[in-house]
Amino acid sequence: MNIQEVQIGLGGVQFFGKMAASISHEIKNVLAIINENAGLLEDICFMAERGKPIDPDRLKRLSGSVKDQIRRADHIMTVMNRFAHSVDEATVSIDVSEVLELLVSLSARFVAMRGVVLEVGKPVGATITTFPFVLLNLLWLCLDYAMAVVGPGKTIELLAEKTGDGVWFRFCKLENMETDAAPLFPAEREAALGQALHAQIFRDPAAREVRVLLAQRRNA
Repeated sequence: MNIQEVQIGLGGVQFFGKMAASISHEIKNVLAIINENAGLLEDICFMAERGKPIDPDRLKRLSGSVKDQIRRADHIMTVMNRFAHSVDEATVSIDVSEVLELLVSLSARFVAMRGVVLEVGKPVGATITTFPFVLLNLLWLCLDYAMAVVGPGKTIELLAEKTGDGVWFRFCKLENMETDAAPLFPAEREAALGQALHAQIFRDPAAREVRVLLAQRRNA
């Protein structure tokens, strides 16, 4: 096993672990809210047993809150399922817009914690043959870098554009790419992932963006 394979393998495990931990945190939040509502229902039952009238509107609000959290949990588990299946095949045709949608869903908690807003471009109606998990890993690292250099505007524009025999992924509106605090990018990990995907990574301070050019993958 060469150094590149070690970097990709270890980085992939770290990426999966980071996302799994975030997803489990979100699920625990959902359960905490449902548990709180269950406690309120117990209080209502306790008061009803002592002859206090039940407020139907309050019951409806509690029921609605529980249903909202169930829908939220269902969405979280759908995202987790899609993410888990991204490792199934090393070479598969995927919808580019669906990849961005999954990236945004996986990173939503991290984006919110850093006070960043993501503006995602319109669906491009393009497919690309690649390794979905490795691509998600690379795009996450690009997004993580983008959040570090986004600047006071705190808004990142995330675009995908079809070009020739591949796709451009663009992270735009990055205003602090040239500051002393900006991290090194692309570093060894990004470079290894790019090489594995046959992708080119461009850091363009003049345009205030990072671009990834991903070519169609022909071989496993």
